[in-house]
Amino acid sequence: MNSPQPRPKKPPRWLLRRPDPDAPARIFLFPYSGCGASMYQAWPRRIGAVDVCLIQPPARQNRIAEPHYGTYENMARDLVEYLRPHLDRPFAFFGHCGGALPGVEVARQLAAAGLPLPERIFVSGQVAPHDGPYSRLFALDRDGLRQELGHIVTALGGDPSGPVVEMGLEVLANDLEANRRYTPGRITLPSAVTAIGWSEDTEIPTKLMGGWADTTEDCRTVELDGDHFAFLSAPEALLAEIRRDFGAEHAAGSA
Repeated sequence: MNSPQPRPKKPPRWLLRRPDPDAPARIFLFPYSGCGASMYQAWPRRIGAVDVCLIQPPARQNRIAEPHYGTYENMARDLVEYLRPHLDRPFAFFGHCGGALPGVEVARQLAAAGLPLPERIFVSGQVAPHDGPYSRLFALDRDGLRQELGHIVTALGGDPSGPVVEMGLEVLANDLEANRRYTPGRITLPSAVTAIGWSEDTEIPTKLMGGWADTTEDCRTVELDGDHFAFLSAPEALLAEIRRDFGAEHAAGSA
C-alpha cells in the first residue's frame, strides 16, 4: 500500500489581498513595526488609478505561525522572489518609520537582481539608513514596549488592554531588533525618493530626515500636518503627495 504523499507547502502570503490585474500601476505598503498589513485598513483600495497592495510579513496576523524574518535582508530576499509576477507594471513603495527601511532593502535587492525597480519610494517618519539605526524604542524594556504597543493599538482603534497587545509584543521586539541590525551605511538607491515628515512628530522630526537627499539624485522632502500616527488615517494631504509623485502619470492608463 502506497504511503500518502505529503501535502505541498502553501506559498507564503506576502500580500494581504490579490493585486488588481486591471490597475495600471501599484503601490506596495509596508507595515509599521509590531503591526501587520491590516494597519492600513483606513486606506483606500486605490489612490487614483494606483492599486494599493498591502505587504504582510511573517509572524503576525494570518502568518502568526511562521517564524520572524530576523533581518531586513532576509525579508527582502524572500519578498523579491514572491513579488516577481507582480512587477509587470509601474510600482512604488510606501513605508512609515520601521516600515520604510524594508522597502529600501527590497529596492536594493531588486536592483542587484536586475529586476524591475520601483519608480518611487515614499519614506515617512524615518531617518536615512546612514543616519540610523534611530529609535527611542531601542532603550525600552519589555514593559515599556508593552506600553508603546498599547499606544499603537489605540491609534488603530483597538483595545490596548486586550490580548492583541501581548500577542504583538514579541513581534514588536523582533521588528525593532531587525531595525537595529540594519546598518548598510551610506547607500545609493536606484529609485526616486519622497521623504515625508510630520509637523508634530516627536519620534522622528522632519529635521532628522535630511539624509535621504544623499541616497538618490531625485529626492523631494515634504512636511505634512500631523503626529507620528497621522499616516494611519490616509489623510488627503498624504494621498495627494502620492498622486503627485507617482499616481498622476499613470492616471491615463486607467481610462
